[in-house]
Amino acid sequence: MVIKQKKQEISLKVSCDKEGIQKAAKIIEQGGIVVFPTDTVYGIGCNPYNKESVKKVYDIKSRDFAKLFPVLVSSKEIASKIAHFDDVSKKLAEKFWPGQLTIILKLTDEKLKESLNLTNKIALRVPNHKCTLELLEKCNYLIGTSANVSGQSSFFDPLECIKNVENYDIFVDGGTITSKGESTIIEVENGKIKIIREGSLSKEEISDT
Repeated sequence: MVIKQKKQEISLKVSCDKEGIQKAAKIIEQGGIVVFPTDTVYGIGCNPYNKESVKKVYDIKSRDFAKLFPVLVSSKEIASKIAHFDDVSKKLAEKFWPGQLTIILKLTDEKLKESLNLTNKIALRVPNHKCTLELLEKCNYLIGTSANVSGQSSFFDPLECIKNVENYDIFVDGGTITSKGESTIIEVENGKIKIIREGSLSKEEISDT
């Protein structure tokens, strides 16, 4: 099925099944932009190693280049290939991933520093959504930012998302998302947990780790 967008560009719409996920993974590999469901909201992303694709996502969202993108991964093991976990971050990941916790870690991958315009840190999360995890198992890393123009509301309904988001290449329809809220963002400094943004996970829940 194809959907016609406001700017008369044609994008592909697929279901969250094996065939749809394979198509989405192939398009991501080719530098395309994907809209996909997560456990929080509908997200938009691309291969984080593709600098041109990253720029397209910034353009679609009208997002300030100073605001850096988080990256979604399928597991702590995959995350460990590009970032360093201290003991506290490791325990947090083991307890809350998959889930609504974003952890800022020391970035060890030089290629990502260039493509994502990062210095020495990266925000990573393993989403608790079957469809997204299956997609990530095929592409390993995916920019994971909300599929809306910066400053506007996020989307939970796929139909609303399709009507309002432009210039992507494929839409993975996971139905209406029932969300507990945005992810909580934390960073560990000198063994202590610093809350950057309190979301669905409270400071108390995290501090009990």
